[in-house]
Amino acid sequence: MSNNADQHREPRSRPVSRGSDGAFQGSSSDALPLTPSEDRQWATLAHFLGILGFVPSLIIFLIFRDRGQFTAQESKEAFNFTFPPSILAAISLLLSLLPVVGGIFAVLNAVIWVTLAAFSVAAGIHVNRGRPYRYPFNLRIFH
Repeated sequence: MSNNADQHREPRSRPVSRGSDGAFQGSSSDALPLTPSEDRQWATLAHFLGILGFVPSLIIFLIFRDRGQFTAQESKEAFNFTFPPSILAAISLLLSLLPVVGGIFAVLNAVIWVTLAAFSVAAGIHVNRGRPYRYPFNLRIFH
């Protein structure tokens, strides 16, 4: 005889199975493909997060390259665009610590980041509409 309260309980989690050698067996590394809306979302984020430099687009590319074609294409494009300015900004940040000429490099650093932010936002808006984006000035490091 089942109780009404028993019917509304959440199912119990299954115990984790162990292999023959006693080690835990995890889930398969084959992740599901992204839905079209998720694909567009991650591609858009790859461009918008370019404001922070090249690392977010690289991470998105490495995680989602096999799960969504649009995300792979756009995160690669975002990485190719953000990598050189990010390196230049890091160098100019270090040089801005020098006495006398440091102010010039601080201004250069600000100009680099404002330009990077403007292009990243423009690309993110374009990609969010579902259309691929090509930056006007881009070194194709990843092909």
